[in-house]
Amino acid sequence: MAKRQVQTVDVEVVTDEDESQRESGFDPLSPSESALKQELESIVSGAVWNAGFALQQLRDKRLYRDTHSSFSQYCRERFGHSRQKSDYLIAGANIYENLTSNRCQILPTTEYQVRPLGVLEPLIQVQAWEEAVAIASEKVPSHQIVKKVVRQLTRQPGANSFELGEVVGIISKDNPQLRGKNGCWAVVTAISSDTCDIKLWDSEIEAVDIEYLKELDYTEEDCESIRKLQGRIERLQQSKELEATAKGILGLLGKIERPYLTPLEEEMLKVLEQAYG
Repeated sequence: MAKRQVQTVDVEVVTDEDESQRESGFDPLSPSESALKQELESIVSGAVWNAGFALQQLRDKRLYRDTHSSFSQYCRERFGHSRQKSDYLIAGANIYENLTSNRCQILPTTEYQVRPLGVLEPLIQVQAWEEAVAIASEKVPSHQIVKKVVRQLTRQPGANSFELGEVVGIISKDNPQLRGKNGCWAVVTAISSDTCDIKLWDSEIEAVDIEYLKELDYTEEDCESIRKLQGRIERLQQSKELEATAKGILGLLGKIERPYLTPLEEEMLKVLEQAYG
């Protein structure tokens, strides 16, 4: 009797892990690739903190004095960022060193993640960071998570938790200083225990009680976008020939409730910049 031929088909065995990776769109790394990734990530992360330590020495030893009269001018012309940005990097580097010396297992990768810790004492910084890591399921916590933990640790009636450079919203209520400013955005330029100095699209106001300011859920990139918009508006306002229509457009941009311009808004702003040089 002739043997019956049986056709076979190769079947790929798919595990739950493989299936989850496919659904997520991730492509797993080989052991050597994973090791290289960790090595490169450590180089990138280290560069952030090394920059802070280097800036601290440049500032404290006044190594800029052969070319610049101030550290602020030096930072702006040599590195293209503000003195405030340098101060953030310096503070972040010191916080990072504090966390590493206290043997925290999960460490930050950017200065922005640890910025809220700057108001705390070194030992409390470690406590707050570990709590934030726990909330983030043993992963690097976001700026927002760290900020919430810091607020809980420093919760006091009227406590000021706003940060320099933060973009906030205006709640004018019955404040005569803020008449006509309700809903506008503003950048925090100075902080005291219960007030902030703020810079709006058309003016600067000192010592605004924090009850008239609201937190906006903006990232550092979002805040930087608004700060750049503020700079563009400020340059336009230096023109003595600014017409009422132009001022009206700038007033609308001073009240946008998002950290970006629409294509139409960007086009209108460019038209004004071209018209007023």
